[in-house]
Amino acid sequence: MKKNKTAKAGIRKGTYFFLMLLMIAAFSSCKTKRGAMKAPVKEEGPEYLFAKMKEHEFRYHTFSAKFTVEYKANRKYFDFKGQVRIVKDSIIWLTLGQDLGMELARLMLTRDSVKYLDRIHKTYFLGDYKFVSDFLKTNIDFGILQSILLGNDFEYYEDAEFKASVDGGEYRLTTSGRSKLKKYVRSNADAQRVFLQSIWLNPETFKITRIKIKELTADSKKLCASYSQFQEINGSLFPAKTDYEIDAETPVKLKVKYSKVTVDQPLKFNFKIPSKYQPAN
Repeated sequence: MKKNKTAKAGIRKGTYFFLMLLMIAAFSSCKTKRGAMKAPVKEEGPEYLFAKMKEHEFRYHTFSAKFTVEYKANRKYFDFKGQVRIVKDSIIWLTLGQDLGMELARLMLTRDSVKYLDRIHKTYFLGDYKFVSDFLKTNIDFGILQSILLGNDFEYYEDAEFKASVDGGEYRLTTSGRSKLKKYVRSNADAQRVFLQSIWLNPETFKITRIKIKELTADSKKLCASYSQFQEINGSLFPAKTDYEIDAETPVKLKVKYSKVTVDQPLKFNFKIPSKYQPAN
């Protein structure tokens, strides 16, 4: 009996000792990893991370994909299927439908115009980005929409002064103010648009995994996008899943999943207003 008790006590002590070694090893590993991550931030500063982020952006001239989207706002829930086609810095074209194969809506955006077809009510809209802003409950323009759809940084916005840090095992870039470059400003609204921005980067791929944007306006609307399920497309990593949250008077949540992604292929952008359609109110 004494031998059995002694043996059991020895096993327990050995187990505790082994667990302690594992904990010490894990702590040392985390400390080493964090130290390694901090090194480029201290030695080269935020400019290094910003350059790496730009270097690893998703690259394309044309982009096409199918998607599913879940939309929640004000206790309302909708789910759709659709297609998106993009010519970089030029056109964003979307169709929305359901499982029955019926198209519900079609949307085409350029840098300064918005066109929309409502197939259900047989109406159309021709106008500006107020339409998109009203739907998403936040101010937005072509460049921002293009960037947040594909998980890239804003085009044509000043680099500003970023601060770099390590946060939750990822790099974080933050800026106190980022406005549109003067040569791309098209209106007073664009000129006055300034953002507070935080960007989280994967330390191995330098891909954006999360962004938070706050617009410096009276209502201080916020947008957060989280990117995941990265896939290699034509030599670049692309996030096949994105979760969006918009903190406004009416909060909005969107979940988007992409499939059948192709890049740099010829695309068509059909948008014809049927003669029987009426202007939307």
